[in-house]
Amino acid sequence: MARFKRILLKLSGESLQGEQGYGIDVNRLNDYARQIKEVHDMGVQIGIVIGGGNIFRGLKGAGEGMDRVKGDQMGMLATVINSLALSSALSTAGCPNRVLTAIRMEPIGEFFTKWKAIDAMENGEVAIFSCGTGSPYFTTDTGSSLRGIEIEADVMLKGTRVDGVYTADPEKDPTATKFEEITFDEIYNRNLKVMDLTATTMCKTNHLPIYVFNMDVYGNLKKVMEGQNIGTLVHE
Repeated sequence: MARFKRILLKLSGESLQGEQGYGIDVNRLNDYARQIKEVHDMGVQIGIVIGGGNIFRGLKGAGEGMDRVKGDQMGMLATVINSLALSSALSTAGCPNRVLTAIRMEPIGEFFTKWKAIDAMENGEVAIFSCGTGSPYFTTDTGSSLRGIEIEADVMLKGTRVDGVYTADPEKDPTATKFEEITFDEIYNRNLKVMDLTATTMCKTNHLPIYVFNMDVYGNLKKVMEGQNIGTLVHE
């Protein structure tokens, strides 16, 4: 039996670029799709938010003189590209799915509503949520928190390229140590960069735990759902 019945899976757009440094690495994309299908086949209801950092990041554009609102809108479109790519890979893997967008753009995707998303998941489809919140000045982490709360997920699974939350950035500090679990308050007090502050606050306020793990290791998503402790649980 799966550890959770309904999940919100947050995927990093940057991880999709694999070893290429930009764009979409087809091998990484297909690995993600196969891992998601494994969990779907366990009977888990799955909602997914994927970032767009492998294509364009609005905040970076703003730092280079671009209008922030237009930059964030470009970032939203990048998430649509990634969502369509993941949808195609899931379909090829035999996993039914549906793309929903926070901004109207039929026929590319259906306009998001909570009830449409829940109906899709209860009917056996993976629901892929794109365009973040649909508004500028919010990250896809915040979009993930919002969608996870709306669909009444049991947990947000944050798939990253590190295997949990550490005392410092393990890619920069070799002395950093990993937490098996940590509270939201400890994250605030230690100023740890799990997600942006808005997203973390939304999860705490609405009682949505976060599980951080390394999605880039094949099979890890299924291990999380089987109850293996391979990441870090963030809770109240």
